[in-house]
Amino acid sequence: MENRTESAEKRTTEDPGTAQPWRWPEEKWRRLTTRVQAGQGAPLSRWPSGVSVAVALSFDVDNETAALCLNKTSPAHISQAHYGSRVGLPRITSLLREYDARASFFVPAVSVQLAPDAIEAVRTEGHEVGLHGWIHERCGDLSEAEEYALAERSAEVLRRCTGVTPRGMRTPWWEFTEHTLPVARHLGLLYDSSMMADDEPYELLDRGERTGIVELPVSWIRDDAPYFPDDPGARQILAPRQVLQIWKDEFDGAFAEGGLFQLTLHPHVIGHRSRMVVLRELLAHISSRPGVWFATHEEVALHSGSQIGIATPSALRPSA
Repeated sequence: MENRTESAEKRTTEDPGTAQPWRWPEEKWRRLTTRVQAGQGAPLSRWPSGVSVAVALSFDVDNETAALCLNKTSPAHISQAHYGSRVGLPRITSLLREYDARASFFVPAVSVQLAPDAIEAVRTEGHEVGLHGWIHERCGDLSEAEEYALAERSAEVLRRCTGVTPRGMRTPWWEFTEHTLPVARHLGLLYDSSMMADDEPYELLDRGERTGIVELPVSWIRDDAPYFPDDPGARQILAPRQVLQIWKDEFDGAFAEGGLFQLTLHPHVIGHRSRMVVLRELLAHISSRPGVWFATHEEVALHSGSQIGIATPSALRPSA
């Protein structure tokens, strides 16, 4: 495997032309934009009988890895991140139980090992646990061999700690290299949830070829982190209830179209009191509509894959 450990910054310094896209030959910009593409999408209004809208709630359980991956190792930074497993996660699982809403939790392997009881509680509640890297690393900083190795180690930790083989992944930082999709195929995953080419599920293409992997697209609009930054020097741009209105509007649009409402949250971010009010009111708003299907990402991917024409391996089919 080719060694790609050098950083993007170093490559740019050594070759200034890489930072000047207007000088790129056509071959380069075409290659860069066609490595991973959106294939056939699932049709709207195709949910199980009686379902008007699918709601896929997800929680990235970064906890301490949010600080460790950035080399912020002071006790103060670690304590801020530890809030996720100590306070945020119990509040979230309690609220989901109240609304009978199942969700997907994407967990770095280090987070699983630091808080095994918390992750076991998530599984006990019937939620899905998916891959989210090793220590929330940026896969763009990894060589091909490192990306494969960390993915395999992470999958093994989740299998050992949860007793279940993960069926989907969300890449840390939503980063995706030319090796990430082959890694997902190597692991035999059903779906990914890191890309942004649509509002609705679609099949990922690898250089134009079908992969059989369903993409459940994310969006920074439907993520708590941009609105509520961890960095004390960053500015919280909106009050929590203003964010609530954005998410309500996103859900209402999905409901009107008969589509998918996917939301990405973080226990150490959304788990604070004023922000949990937002999540509670959002769930109340969603639950007031008829035909809402609170589904895990795995369930949405299985159903959407069948609509797209993806033959799901027998090992990944729901048990009878």
